[in-house]
Amino acid sequence: MSTTTAAASPRRGRGGRERVLAAAAQLFATQGINATGMEQVAEEAPVSKRTLYAHFRTKNDLVIAHLQSLVTSGATLESVLTREDIPPRERILKLFDPSPASAPSPTADADAEADTGPVRGCPFIDAAVEFPDPDSAVHSYAREQKLRMVELIAALLAELGCREPVALAEQLAILADGAASRAMVLCDADYGRHARAAAEVLLGQALPGTD
Repeated sequence: MSTTTAAASPRRGRGGRERVLAAAAQLFATQGINATGMEQVAEEAPVSKRTLYAHFRTKNDLVIAHLQSLVTSGATLESVLTREDIPPRERILKLFDPSPASAPSPTADADAEADTGPVRGCPFIDAAVEFPDPDSAVHSYAREQKLRMVELIAALLAELGCREPVALAEQLAILADGAASRAMVLCDADYGRHARAAAEVLLGQALPGTD
C-alpha cells in the first residue's frame, strides 16, 4: 500500500532541492532569471515555500546554485574542455559544435528536444546580463567561470606546445562566446561553424606541426 502511494506522487517527498533546481533551470531558460519569481519556482517544483526557502534563502542563492549545477552536470559550453577522452586540440574545437540547450532537459528525450527547441546562449553570459552590477554575487560567479574557461583553454594550448597560450586562449574564448551569443540571437544552432573555421586558422598558425 505504501509503495502504491509513493508511486502515485513521484514528485513529492524527498529530493525537494533537486526538484527546485530542475524547475529553476527550466524557467530560467524559457523566460529569463529576472522574469521568474520564487513562488513560480516553488509551484513548478512543486514544493512549499517553506521548503524552497529552507534550501535557498534568497533568489541570488538559487541562481548561483543553478549555475553551479550546470557546471557539475556538464551542461555548459566549457564542459568539453575537461573531457579526457578527447584529444586536447579536438576539445578546443568542440567549443564550436552545435549546442542549442544551456540547461538540462527534464525529459528523457533530451537530444530530440534540443534539436527542435530554441537555441540557448551561454548561461553565464545570460546571468551576467541580468545581474549587471559587477560586484553582485551572480555576476561575480559568472565572471569566475568565464575566466576559468580561458585557463582551461590555455592549459590545453600549453600541452599542445603553444608559445603564447594565454593570449591565444583569450582569442578562442572570444570566438566561442561570440558564436554562442549569435547562435542564440539568430536561432541558428550550427552558427559555431563560422567561429570554428577561424579557430582552426588560429590553431594552425600557433601550434607546431600543424597546417
